[in-house]
Amino acid sequence: MRYISTRGQAPALSFEEAMLSGLARDGGLYVPETIPTMSPDDIRALHGLSYEETAFRVMRPFVGDGFTDETFGDLISKAYAGFGHNARAPMVQLAPGHFLLELFHGPTLAFKDFAMQLIGQLFEEALTRRGERVTIVGATSGDTGSAAIEAFKGLDAVDVFILFPHGRVSEVQRRQMTTPTEANVHALALDGHFDDCQAKLKDMFNDFAFRDEVRLAGVNSINWARVLAQVVYYFSAAVSLGAPDRKVSFTVPTGNFGDIFAGYIAKRMGLPIDRLVVATNQNDILHRCLSSGDYKTSEVFPSISPSMDIQVSSNFERALFDAYGRDGSAVAQLMDELKSGGGFHVSQGALQGLREHFESGRASEDETLATIRKAHDSMGELLCPHSAIGVKVADEHRDPATPMVTLATAHPAKFPDAVEQASGLRPPLPERMADLFDRPERVTRVENDLSALETLIRERINK
Repeated sequence: MRYISTRGQAPALSFEEAMLSGLARDGGLYVPETIPTMSPDDIRALHGLSYEETAFRVMRPFVGDGFTDETFGDLISKAYAGFGHNARAPMVQLAPGHFLLELFHGPTLAFKDFAMQLIGQLFEEALTRRGERVTIVGATSGDTGSAAIEAFKGLDAVDVFILFPHGRVSEVQRRQMTTPTEANVHALALDGHFDDCQAKLKDMFNDFAFRDEVRLAGVNSINWARVLAQVVYYFSAAVSLGAPDRKVSFTVPTGNFGDIFAGYIAKRMGLPIDRLVVATNQNDILHRCLSSGDYKTSEVFPSISPSMDIQVSSNFERALFDAYGRDGSAVAQLMDELKSGGGFHVSQGALQGLREHFESGRASEDETLATIRKAHDSMGELLCPHSAIGVKVADEHRDPATPMVTLATAHPAKFPDAVEQASGLRPPLPERMADLFDRPERVTRVENDLSALETLIRERINK
């Protein structure tokens, strides 16, 4: 299995090399050269398997010979051993034909744990075998950072630096990043918004002298291994609802497009997915693009669903790559237009290709709060604001003949202010995190400047 760049100018790499590299040297994102498929019988054989067994069968064809079967299976088991639910990704029924896929039972109470816990194990195994050490830099709108720090803290082969927008994440998200005591993890509060953090991350990867000097690696959703790990729960959910003998639809609250792109990969692999619905908040660039073909950035407005306060959705590049017939030069031109002019127009043919797989909707702040209130009052279910956006948009796109699964991306206790405002209830943290607000914080505030960031990272890793 080889991996190629969405911009067509970087060498093809193995799974392990693509994972350790993160971003391609031409600025593109790695994708599989070909998508392995599973037959209906292969999918049917997943019935009754544990989440770990399903994960092994779904991901194994993408991994190649970098890990033996025994090693890969062991790493999967270690990755999910700390989850708070034996099913790992259980489902609850909200209404006839509408199900909620709970992805918040991991160590940091968000769906990012499914990928990050595994990628931490994969990195440590690969780097130890190679006798190497890397510097991981990530940008987060809240959940990726805490999941990365939790997955990599205390590991011998990595230093981790997480950029998050100062004052624009929830207090629980911030404290999950700033309270770990391990010396190899560093929380950096950047003056700006998430897109600034993401831009600085890409600038560091494109500064090849710095990238090579500190052995830079990335675990943002730009990393293919992150997307791959998220493919698994589409299979586990669909199989539990009757796949492959029954089609299933999914609605995904998303800002960076990685989680729903994983659903697209599952569909390409042969999972009978009917609809993939993108659900956005008021920062609705993905909904606007899928509606009109214009991808135009605008001001990022802070919201009660901060993990979706994004205008530059990195993983959308992967979808564009397929929509443009895997033409790397066409994608590179679009990304140049985005960087220089703040946007681009998707060609009619490519837009039609996107619409064959993706639908979209949005929820305002008032609609999000109303959905939280309604879910609690009518179903006894407390939703985080991101999950509420998914539920609201799913209700608008549901077909009574096809089960709809909405991805619940975070535990409501990660966003207690919004949940309390809507429902009157303040959701408590799980017992294992009950002292989170008593732990001392360790954080560095940084200016939105590439040179200053690179200097800080050099100093920290050379101590």
